[in-house]
Amino acid sequence: MDNTLILASIVALVAVAVGAGLGYIVNQRTTAEQLRLARERADQSRSHADAEEKALLLAAKEEAIRIRSTAEDEARGMRAEMQALERRLHQKEENLDRKIEELERRQDRVQRRDEESETRLREAQELKREQVVTLERVAALTREAARQTLLQQVEDETRHDLARRIRHIETEARATAEQNARKILSVAIQRYSAETVGEISTTVIAIPNEEMKGRIIGREGRNIRALEAATGVDLIIDDTPDAVTLSCFDPVRREIARLALTRLVQDGRIHPARIEEIVAKAKQEIEQEIKEEGEAAAFEAGVLGLHQEIVKVVGRLKFRTSYGQNQLRHAVECAHVGAMLAAEVGADVTIVRRAAFLHDIGKVLTHEVEGPHHVAGADFIRRFGESKAVCQAVAGHHDHDPEQQAVEDVLVQAADAASGARPGARHESLENYVKRLEALEEVANSFDGVERSFAIQAGREVRILVKPDEVDDLQAMRLARDIVKKIEETLQYPGQVKVTVVRETRAVDFAR
Repeated sequence: MDNTLILASIVALVAVAVGAGLGYIVNQRTTAEQLRLARERADQSRSHADAEEKALLLAAKEEAIRIRSTAEDEARGMRAEMQALERRLHQKEENLDRKIEELERRQDRVQRRDEESETRLREAQELKREQVVTLERVAALTREAARQTLLQQVEDETRHDLARRIRHIETEARATAEQNARKILSVAIQRYSAETVGEISTTVIAIPNEEMKGRIIGREGRNIRALEAATGVDLIIDDTPDAVTLSCFDPVRREIARLALTRLVQDGRIHPARIEEIVAKAKQEIEQEIKEEGEAAAFEAGVLGLHQEIVKVVGRLKFRTSYGQNQLRHAVECAHVGAMLAAEVGADVTIVRRAAFLHDIGKVLTHEVEGPHHVAGADFIRRFGESKAVCQAVAGHHDHDPEQQAVEDVLVQAADAASGARPGARHESLENYVKRLEALEEVANSFDGVERSFAIQAGREVRILVKPDEVDDLQAMRLARDIVKKIEETLQYPGQVKVTVVRETRAVDFAR
């Protein structure tokens, strides 16, 4: 019994020892496996970290290269701008040096002339004293008696010269008055919206068929009367196939009538109530279009901050032309040209730009506003907050008073003339064009010694061939001046006319 117990105890102890050993071995293996897995995860993390580090380094290097490239490009651009600025500055310095040298030369010439004038003045005074002594000795008169005699002679001569001058001024005043009267009359006709030639006062609208003419006329003419009363436009319905003509001196009303009639023809429902409705809508659309056109033109011209009433009136220039030139485009062009001129001469660019853009605004004001268009336009924009300088420039683009004009006024005049007289700006009918060329040639041919004359460059130049045996070089110069003067006095023309007198002498011989 005791042996069995001992044996069981031993077996139990051995089993415990074996279990503990097996547990220890299993625990060791589990720990080793976990350690191996931890090391693998650590290696993977280290690999990912190395890869991310390399990617970050590569991205940082690429960003650094891009930033450096951008900085180098900007540096090159700045160097180029600085070099261009240095060249311009150097050129301006050279121009300034040349102007200073020229000014010094002019000062030297003026100083020499002053010295010569003083010398001649002293000589004249000496000669005068000698003449006084000689006259007193020869005439046996005292100085006072000689002075009285001389004053009497001078007074008689002055009276004669004064009478002749007064007669000349009267003759010139009559000619100037006639010229001014023609100018005032032409301006009044231009301001007053009376009838004009057919090519600019009519609009032709196409209709789908001849039956539509009867529908436009209506029963006993009620439709056409309603349309004419609502729009203020005359409808001309004649034998012209598939067409109706609108005639009106007011281009805005003519455009409203064109839009309304086009929609009525498209709609097909033509009766007085419908006509009034369509005309009212057309007026609203045209007013909105006028406002949008005025705003767009002001933005294009760089003229900002205009009052809405001024913008509306400016937009009406779209429907007005002068010799075929659209007045709204003319205003925009004048603004750009005037701004460039002002920048060149150092004047106020803002004033010139605004005044040039608004200089013809008076042309679209009604004829009920008194005064020529430049005065009416200046008064109109003054009421809506434009500055005194801008108003003065608008009013001064036709008033030539050197004592009152500022440099901005002259620049607005120059921009207006340049825009209207440039080649291609305006057109005229073929008949008027040919008449103007013939008139230029007739003026040139009316002088003695002229062999032939040719009007070229669309009437902007006249070339004159003279007879070399009758006209010498000096006479050719005088002939050019006389022809220019006669053209200015007798003809009307846009811009300027260049007169070129050609005198040619040929020597011909033959070798036999």
